[in-house]
Amino acid sequence: MAQAKVLDGVAAAKVIRHEVSQAVAKLKNKPGLATVLVGEDPGSRSYVNGKHRDCSQVGINSIRIELPQNVSQTELLREIDDLNSSKDCSGFIVQLPLPSHIDTNRVLSAIDPDKDADGLHPINLGKLVLSQSGVIPCTPRAIVELLRKNEISLSGKEVVIIGRGTTVGRPLSLLLSSKGIDATVTILHSKSSDIRSHTKRADIVIAALGSAHFLTADMVKEGVVAIDVGITRTSEGLVGDIDPGVVKVASAIAPMPGGVGPMTRAMLLSNLLTLHKD
Repeated sequence: MAQAKVLDGVAAAKVIRHEVSQAVAKLKNKPGLATVLVGEDPGSRSYVNGKHRDCSQVGINSIRIELPQNVSQTELLREIDDLNSSKDCSGFIVQLPLPSHIDTNRVLSAIDPDKDADGLHPINLGKLVLSQSGVIPCTPRAIVELLRKNEISLSGKEVVIIGRGTTVGRPLSLLLSSKGIDATVTILHSKSSDIRSHTKRADIVIAALGSAHFLTADMVKEGVVAIDVGITRTSEGLVGDIDPGVVKVASAIAPMPGGVGPMTRAMLLSNLLTLHKD
């Protein structure tokens, strides 16, 4: 079998940033994106830095809020309240994960749904459940857009998602099974039995559990489309959930890095345009 096609998220994101830039140029008032970063996690900091670079490239104003690892939940909620009322902020994100002493659900619920650029507020997730128009979580949307730009159909396909997290797995399952996308979706998790029997029959496997090289070539069928969303910091650097050997049997693969990550950042810019009131 020929080498798998690489789904290039960097190239696809560049196209989306250009489209966003053109849209921003037509606005009377520039949108403003704010990020809230708690602590010094290198991965989170790098990701936030990338978001601000993206804003600079497309003409969006950006606001940085950086708080220490030991910040109190009360202080964090105060910062969120300030952004909710700020006229300079069209939308914002709180970078996850948060320290263990912070109630993540309480923080996400405190964000004004009309400024929720990540699409993770309970109201926006509820709209996704009900198939109502609203902001779609960035990574699930990024996966769908990356497949669309590579002309990979989801309609009627057997899709297996490994991981049931609230930022990727759960909202992605809702999005993929919605009318108009029409995939048949199975979610696997730590209590799933015989994971290989599920992944082996899938047309598309999306690995989003954060376990280095978890998905191996013997777990998928020939011609599978493999999407790597997980990330693990190892002594060799950052690695994804998909073992390099999968490339020998897959028809297409979204690698980590360079696949879903750049598209997730591009979707954030697109979401911000949706939220912006000119």
